[in-house]
Amino acid sequence: MESQKIVFTGSGGQGLISAAIILGEAAVLYENLEAVQSQSYGAAARGGATRSDVIISRQRINIPKAFQPGVLICLTQEAYNTYSSIIRPGGLLITDTRFVKTARKVDAHQVELNLYQEVLDKIGTPVVFNISVLGALLGMYPAVQKESVLKVLAGKFPPSFMDGNSRALDLGFELGKRCAA
Repeated sequence: MESQKIVFTGSGGQGLISAAIILGEAAVLYENLEAVQSQSYGAAARGGATRSDVIISRQRINIPKAFQPGVLICLTQEAYNTYSSIIRPGGLLITDTRFVKTARKVDAHQVELNLYQEVLDKIGTPVVFNISVLGALLGMYPAVQKESVLKVLAGKFPPSFMDGNSRALDLGFELGKRCAA
């Protein structure tokens, strides 16, 4: 297995750092893989720019930064404008239509999702948007098994949160699978 390099970008408060951590933990704890996760924040904690890199591999990972990631998730216009050029040629670029208007020509498979609105319509709260983004990623790019992510979620959150998290993961996963087909 070649190293899988995934970069989550957006703004503070979207939960992307948490989604990246959950992905890395699922790889290490339940898939017997190596993973590293790093993060950076803009000047403001909430609403400022965020970036989180996740690298997953069967071998030791020496550099914790994802240069030319195979997957890039951009959930703000600023993130898209700043980071869309870093994706590896032929990679997967995921955006949400509510937050990003794609205009740049990049050498990647660009997938524009209406995921935020789907979460509001079907779950009723944006608090699980990050989990649905993670589900969409796994539906298009199976870095880890969805069940491994569910196990991490079960260990991190009280049982009362599991229904919403599970529904959000499934919603994103199904949307991602449809986009990958």
